[in-house]
Amino acid sequence: MKIFITGIGTDVGKTVASAIVVEALEADYWKPIQAGDLDFSDTHKVKSQIPNSKSQFHPNAYALNTPASPHLAASLDGITIDLKKIIEPKTDNHLVIEGAGGILVPLNDNDCIVDLIQKDYKVIVVSRHYLGSINHTLLSIEALKSRKISVAGLIFSGDENRATEEIILKKTGVKFIGRIDNEPYFNANVISYYADKFRSNLLSL
Repeated sequence: MKIFITGIGTDVGKTVASAIVVEALEADYWKPIQAGDLDFSDTHKVKSQIPNSKSQFHPNAYALNTPASPHLAASLDGITIDLKKIIEPKTDNHLVIEGAGGILVPLNDNDCIVDLIQKDYKVIVVSRHYLGSINHTLLSIEALKSRKISVAGLIFSGDENRATEEIILKKTGVKFIGRIDNEPYFNANVISYYADKFRSNLLSL
C-alpha cells in the first residue's frame, strides 16, 4: 500500500501523522521535496520517532535550502523542480509519502504538490482544528475530487471539536482514521500509542 499524506495547509501536523502511519504499518517513508531545515528535516523527525526496525527512510528527490514554497526555494537554489526527476523509491514494503504544505503549493510554474499523487496512492488529508479549518478542509477535498483523486481517509489534529469533525465527515463522506490530540510532546512512545489506535483503520483503506 502507498499512502500519500497531505494537509489543509502548513503546520497542521502532517509530519506527526506521517510518523504515526509509518509506525502503524511499519512502512517506509519518503518525502519527495524538503524545503529548509535540512539539518533536522521531516525525514530526520520521523526517523527519530519510529521504534520499529523494519521501516526504511528514503532520500528526498529535492532538498532545498530555504523554508519557503518549493517553487521559490528551488529558484533561490538556482534550480527548477522537474517532476520527471522525482522518482518513487522501490520497496516491497508499504510506503508513506509526505507532501509539502497543502495540495496546491506550487513546485514550478506549471506543477503543484497534487501533481505528485499517482493513481495507486491512497490519499490521507490531515485537518487541524482552527477557525476556518472547515472551509480549508472542504476546499482541499473538493480540489482533489476535481482532479478525480479520491480521499481514502481523514486524520484530525487538535483536541476534539465534535461540531467541526461531524460536519466535515458528513459533507465529504470520507473515512475517519483518527484524531491526534494536542500532546505536550511527541516521542516514540506517543507515536506508538497513536499507531496502535489507528492501525485497524489504516489497514482497511
